[in-house]
Amino acid sequence: MVFVLFGPPGVGKGTQGAMISAQYHIPTISTGLIFRENVIAGTPLGVKVKDMLARGSLVPDNLVIELVMERVSRRDCRNGFLLDGCPRTVGQAESLETMLGPSTFDLKGVLHFEVGDDVLIHRLSGRRVCPHCCATFHVEGMPPKITGVCDRCGGGLVQRSDDRPEAIRNRLLEYHAKTEPLIAFYHERGLLRRIDASGSPEEIHARADQAIQASL
Repeated sequence: MVFVLFGPPGVGKGTQGAMISAQYHIPTISTGLIFRENVIAGTPLGVKVKDMLARGSLVPDNLVIELVMERVSRRDCRNGFLLDGCPRTVGQAESLETMLGPSTFDLKGVLHFEVGDDVLIHRLSGRRVCPHCCATFHVEGMPPKITGVCDRCGGGLVQRSDDRPEAIRNRLLEYHAKTEPLIAFYHERGLLRRIDASGSPEEIHARADQAIQASL
């Protein structure tokens, strides 16, 4: 089974991806997480995308598709996977259809998580991450046990540069201009599954799982 997790930054795709992965035993491929890991490691890919991520700009389609193609070729994706952060443009969606093909990319549905921009800004501005293990927290919604310290590895938590107000506004503008057209793209293919992303993670997950079961 293959599903795309779709929605604006801060809507909770990462949290829902982890919950779905654990339930169905398939990996979540988060392009954003992979890019950030490469930035931290200082790889050639990380050097290419570092400034783009800091500005909240979209990474060029060719780099995203190259990353996804390499990742889905691994053994753990044979029984399915979730895509989080890709596709983000119609061009990426078309490339995935062409390059992966229906036999590999048997897309069952696109889980479209929806919530207002005011909620997104609140979620993103309060998010804190661990630069060592990439664990994510929120100063109000999911605080660490010790303020500023990662529960998982004990590292110091930081606010990502793209979670600062000016970058958040740019990310939302980019999303509305370049990513929202995918709603029509997948609606025409009968794959779009709209999910109310308000409430607790458990409530959102129940709605997402209902959509998954209806798509299988």
